[in-house]
Amino acid sequence: MSNSHTIRNLTTLVGLRSTEVERLQTEMAAQTAVRDRYQKNLERLTSLYTDSGPSGALHLALSVNCGNFKQSVMEVAQQHRTDLHLHEANMAVSQRALNAAWAKREVLDQVLTQKQRTVATEQQRIDAKRQDELATQFWFRGQVK
Repeated sequence: MSNSHTIRNLTTLVGLRSTEVERLQTEMAAQTAVRDRYQKNLERLTSLYTDSGPSGALHLALSVNCGNFKQSVMEVAQQHRTDLHLHEANMAVSQRALNAAWAKREVLDQVLTQKQRTVATEQQRIDAKRQDELATQFWFRGQVK
């Protein structure tokens, strides 16, 4: 396989890995937005049942209704907390996948950079050899005359 072909393949692989990293970063941003919504909803639900006041100070029917309301909101908040914890666990898995994809891309990028350096050094060596050969030919031609 020629050096230019290898470099082209490595460049393509780095591009693909970069696309994967960008996709995973977008996914993480979306998951972070969902987590933030969960947290804001939990704050609202918590303030909803804590700011509704004491239910025992009301008329009996209103007191029962207020107590049931608070209980229902507390159950919804607890379910929201559970969902948030599950979502955060999924985020941790996604973060690990993002880190792994980023590491793979970096390794391929380093291999590509090293290969490009090797090819450039080889090309410089070939060019220097060619110039030396031309200089030698000119020198011999000068000696012959």
